[in-house]
Amino acid sequence: EQLARNILPRDSFKKVLAFTIPHDRKFMHLDTVMTQVDVDKFVVHPAILPTLRIFEVTQGKGGELTARQLDMDLAHALAHYLHLDQVTLILCGGQDQIAAQREQWNDGSNTLCIRPGVVIAYDRNYITNEILESYGITVLKIPSGELSRGRGGPRCMSMPLIRDVKF
Repeated sequence: EQLARNILPRDSFKKVLAFTIPHDRKFMHLDTVMTQVDVDKFVVHPAILPTLRIFEVTQGKGGELTARQLDMDLAHALAHYLHLDQVTLILCGGQDQIAAQREQWNDGSNTLCIRPGVVIAYDRNYITNEILESYGITVLKIPSGELSRGRGGPRCMSMPLIRDVKF
């Protein structure tokens, strides 16, 4: 709600999508279970899909926020709001439930996208990394033995900054 209150009054933003995820350590934050890796591709923890609820938040007259639950799955919602014909959801760990759980524990769905189609990911998530590469994503693998002990993926460990850049 706070994010919506801050950005919706600006001319370029008309809607915010809000995702509810279970209060469970394995789901922790949205970027823990889903990360955009290309214009039309997302890596996602498969266990989140049946539990995910998506809301569209808009600002009405007088600045009041209005939220409505969307009656569509994640792939359709993302495609609709990104104005794409379709998006691809790349499953962390692939179709193997045990691999998905293991790689999710090691932040397999939490990649740092440094430009569309290029991500930084932990090297220990070899199944997810291979799947990403099979979809044409360039995966820059970093050692993660110590980093992942702190519970956070490459995206969690980045700090986006807003700067005044003068050229």
